[in-house]
Amino acid sequence: METIYALATARGKAGVAVIRLSGPRSFSAIENLAGSLPEPRVAGLRPLRDDAGQLLDEALVLTFVEGHSFTGEQSAELHLHGSQATVAAVLRALEKQEDLRLAEPGEFTRRALENGQLDLAQVEGLADLIEAETEAQRKQALRVLTGALGDKAAVWRSRLIRAAALLEATIDFADEDVPVDVSPEVLELLAEVGLSLEEEARGVAVSERIRDGFEVAIVGPPNAGKSTLLNALAGREAAITSEYAGTTRDVIEVRMDLNGLPVTVLDTAGLRETEDYVEGIGIARAMERARLADMRVFLQGDEGSYLELQPEADDIVVKGKGDLRGNDGFSVSGKTGLGVSELIARIVKILNVRVATAATATRDRHRIAIERAMKALESARNEVMNGPDRAELAAEEIRTAIRALDSLIGLVDVENILDEIFASFCLGK
Repeated sequence: METIYALATARGKAGVAVIRLSGPRSFSAIENLAGSLPEPRVAGLRPLRDDAGQLLDEALVLTFVEGHSFTGEQSAELHLHGSQATVAAVLRALEKQEDLRLAEPGEFTRRALENGQLDLAQVEGLADLIEAETEAQRKQALRVLTGALGDKAAVWRSRLIRAAALLEATIDFADEDVPVDVSPEVLELLAEVGLSLEEEARGVAVSERIRDGFEVAIVGPPNAGKSTLLNALAGREAAITSEYAGTTRDVIEVRMDLNGLPVTVLDTAGLRETEDYVEGIGIARAMERARLADMRVFLQGDEGSYLELQPEADDIVVKGKGDLRGNDGFSVSGKTGLGVSELIARIVKILNVRVATAATATRDRHRIAIERAMKALESARNEVMNGPDRAELAAEEIRTAIRALDSLIGLVDVENILDEIFASFCLGK
């Protein structure tokens, strides 16, 4: 295995910059710069010098022996002063050493996977954690990174292995009298796993929304105050506002953090009958995006309708331009801020109910693997119900389900997606 190195912190001026190394020459490479090494996992301050003896920096040096590092390999870190010139000088000194090369994007994490330090789901959780912008995203990513999905898969797998073993015992003793009918226990195991998988599959859509963000569309007739409300939510002039109806012609998107939830708020064209061709296109787009959104805020104006778009169970209906209405029920005003905090609280309350149903599985790949396992278990159940003569077919279907679950954590059938996953990582990760 080659020894790799890379800057593990963001580029640019900073208080501290970290350069990471991993591979069999990590210790000797650091010794060439620092002269001596501190004890493993104990930080030590060392002067770093190039091959000409010129002082590069004074840095904290950390070393990790094989089996006790992020990658599972012999590894080291240099904690430098974070100027770009210092980082560049140390990287040049490493570049001159033999048998060292700059790491590729995600290569440290890929080595952690290959060395059994992480499973594939944990790798995906790490990628999500790096990208997390809100508290909900952080919590979800950290749960996956710490192995929650792998733990669930291990429980499902052990129960299915037990079911397959029971069936295979009947196959092995097919010519003898087997005193115990194993089908009740097998069916119970299949039902337990199937129910758990079904629950997990239902929650994947919500988990994906936590990763990518919920969409909330503001809809209503023209000149109801939709764009002004969007600007109030965003805290900036994200949309053009005017007293003239039909100002918004396209869908305007603003991504924000609402009490820890990632939410993209959509400002849409006013819904009304129109003969204006361009405005008609905007209204059609508005209705399509509103239908696809996770929820809608229907802003009522003085006149106009929602056309054929109607509020659904979790949608919010509120009167717009509340500053002009007086005490007229639940209303909001983006201009004065009236009712905006209450509107946010209602949106967050509805979305938090959905977040509570989120699964540990977070990606479409996970859902597909779970559904493959569910399909195989249903086939296995049917074979068991058809009698002991079908035990061999039932056992094979259970093994198919086990292989599907193994793909969740990267044991099988994942080579085609590894490059795509690791390409999203930075060099130092």
